[in-house]
Amino acid sequence: MSTLPTPTPHINAPKDGFAKTVLMPGDPKRAKHIAETYLTNPVLINDVRGVQGYTGEYKGKKVSVMASGMGIPSIGIYSYELYHAYGVENIIRVGTAGALLPDIKVRDIIVATGACTDSNYSCHYGLKGTISAVPSFELLKKVDLAVQKLGFQDKTRFGQLFSTDTFYKDIPDTLDWAKMGCLAVEMEAYGLFLNAARAGKRALAICSISDNLISHEELSAEERSKTVNDMLLLALESAISFD
Repeated sequence: MSTLPTPTPHINAPKDGFAKTVLMPGDPKRAKHIAETYLTNPVLINDVRGVQGYTGEYKGKKVSVMASGMGIPSIGIYSYELYHAYGVENIIRVGTAGALLPDIKVRDIIVATGACTDSNYSCHYGLKGTISAVPSFELLKKVDLAVQKLGFQDKTRFGQLFSTDTFYKDIPDTLDWAKMGCLAVEMEAYGLFLNAARAGKRALAICSISDNLISHEELSAEERSKTVNDMLLLALESAISFD
């Protein structure tokens, strides 16, 4: 696919503004928190529509972080422009998700090995069939090594996410996706994985559990913003191992 010129309609960073690896939380405030808490010498490189993007260093390696907004359409736009205009090779979605199994606790970490969806996002590719949405296996292997290094085995699961288009539903069918092996529900991974596949790039989704749809255990909005540190640490330790 052809590259896009810079700046893009949604990103005004310089052509070389982003690192090869970008962490993408949904919330712009979380992007700012990650940059200011974990990165050395972070520089604000994008603030179009208040969607903040920063580049700095983590343990001596250049890393960027930029918000994606909520939902597949939003991450679809930003990840496309990062892949096709800014030469980004790896995008890691870092966010929160709702557990679909009773034994998954808040603050547990889910590393997606695939994403199911109720979205029609894949239709725009014009393929007569169903497209599987999977992350980079090469990057997954490095995340697994980081899990061992950090001692996060007891709090981390690898498995399927369910990426939904609707937060509020007339038909309450979200829990049914657990029948197909989905561990948690969120709203972005499916679109990110397809954009990466089409661009010939790589993607991951690492989510911290903010609530459990069965036990009804949940974190407050303030707790969600402050207690996802282990998930972010796993993403960053993985990111610096990428080629």
